[in-house]
Amino acid sequence: MNYTLSQSKPTDVPVTKSAGASLQELWPLLREERMSLFWALCAVASNAGLSVLAPFVVGYAIDNFVANKDYRGVLIYSGVLLVIYLVSLVAAYQQVLLMGSVGQRVLYRLRERIFNHLQNLPLAFFNANKAGDLISRINNDTNKLSQFFSETLVRLFGSLFIMAGAAIFMAALDWRLGLVSLGPVLLIILFTQLMTPWVRGSNADSLKKQGRLSAHIQESLSQFKVIVAFNRRDYFRQRFENINDLNYDSAVKAGVANQLFSPVYDFVYQLARLGLLVYGVYLVAQGQTTVGLLIAYFSYLSRFYEPLRQIASLWASFQLALASWERVQEILDIKADLPQLASNAEPLCSELLCFEDVSFAYGSNPVLQQVNFRLERGKTYAFVGPTGGGKSTTAALMARLYDPGSGRVLFQGQDLRSYSIEARAQQIGFILQEPFLFSGSLQDNLLYGHPELQGFSAEQLILELKDLHLDALLERFEDGLETQISSEAEGISLGQKQMIAFMRAVLRRPALLILDEATANIDTVTEQLLDKILSFLPAETTRVIIAHRLNTIEQADEIFFVNAGTVIEAGSLENAVSLLKDQQRQT
Repeated sequence: MNYTLSQSKPTDVPVTKSAGASLQELWPLLREERMSLFWALCAVASNAGLSVLAPFVVGYAIDNFVANKDYRGVLIYSGVLLVIYLVSLVAAYQQVLLMGSVGQRVLYRLRERIFNHLQNLPLAFFNANKAGDLISRINNDTNKLSQFFSETLVRLFGSLFIMAGAAIFMAALDWRLGLVSLGPVLLIILFTQLMTPWVRGSNADSLKKQGRLSAHIQESLSQFKVIVAFNRRDYFRQRFENINDLNYDSAVKAGVANQLFSPVYDFVYQLARLGLLVYGVYLVAQGQTTVGLLIAYFSYLSRFYEPLRQIASLWASFQLALASWERVQEILDIKADLPQLASNAEPLCSELLCFEDVSFAYGSNPVLQQVNFRLERGKTYAFVGPTGGGKSTTAALMARLYDPGSGRVLFQGQDLRSYSIEARAQQIGFILQEPFLFSGSLQDNLLYGHPELQGFSAEQLILELKDLHLDALLERFEDGLETQISSEAEGISLGQKQMIAFMRAVLRRPALLILDEATANIDTVTEQLLDKILSFLPAETTRVIIAHRLNTIEQADEIFFVNAGTVIEAGSLENAVSLLKDQQRQT
């Protein structure tokens, strides 16, 4: 399955989804907000209705009271107008309050949904996509959707209601003036239909360039030590400048696209005013209409075209929201291909772990081909081989960080895919080459991922560590369990990081413990201490050690040689060393 999110320019590939289809996909986000939306639309309709009613009252007052110098009637209708404007103010405030709350709640649920969905995606997804781009989708793109729901949507509906009401009044008062006033709208409809795909594509391209910029910044800052060590600030500065230039160009293009409608809509509005003025004066001169009605018509013309001009900018925001939604939905549409299968009634193999004709590839690059081996309970196994030979991939398949392309991995007599995530994590401990630690105390990091230990106090945790003979490692930290760790683990060494990862894994008392270069950054004395701790594990615990240092694997019960897509039994340590030397000579 391809987990790479689209990075192509949308201007190169036509947008396939219509606005209607995208709105249907957005509706589930608003389903829980139906009551708030109902009352918001009521407020919008009230505000729009009152806004449309005001010009009629003005026109009626001019023809019946101003023309006849009936000042009492003028004062009464002025009071009526004041009431209309006050009620309209309250309705406008309510619609902003309601939709602002809706937008924030939708943003909260959407970000939570995306983040939870990301937790269920396999490791291959994160290998194929940069963290900075994912952060941009979770943060920037969802924020644009929130702005659409809280601001654009209510203004869009409000403008449509006002336009519809103004059009009805104009047609009812005088269909001839209405025809002259509304006829130019056909030009706007045609122009909008022609330009919308380009506007939407430009916004989508700009969002993707922003994602690339975020990814580059995240990558550069996270690897800044390397940049300083090699004194290559100039290289990363040039790369940033190139990506920033691309982002600038796409942002300018999107800005031009988003402002494209406003001047065209304004031009059409002036055409309509000119047509209404010429034809209206002609009808007044012919005695076929009144001055008050013509003034009311100009008010209705403004009521119709001003919202239309607002829609020009709102339409660009709408297209930006749809482009943002497509980027978000690219993540939500990815289905994890690590399903949980049904378990078998009878065990499929008697050993703890069995590889049966396992093949695996990263994309089109094969790593393992038709691999078969078995690991018995309670033994220690070492996997050796050249760099890039497939050792870490084999370990990842044992822990089901990936699924085989073909064949199957059996654990405790069952297909590994039949285990739940929780059961698999409890039974299989994995110490990675580069262990990750969280911000917080050492105690927080040790309890991470241990539901049964979450409520333990420091004293209880120390007793648990002593029971597993891990207290000797705890003494290596000056502040013990209170040792503070930053997200980048700046205050501790690589060796200490691996010791924490070691303690965290052993606390699970796993049936299978995988150490992938777990002692690479640890001194010899500490390594001997770790070996001693491993000897205290339950007798049935199987240990898999992946290492380059020969002293790390010399106590293994069995050694496997991993290279060129194969995993073969190497037999003795001497034979494993001979295989390594043969491989080095061949390369």
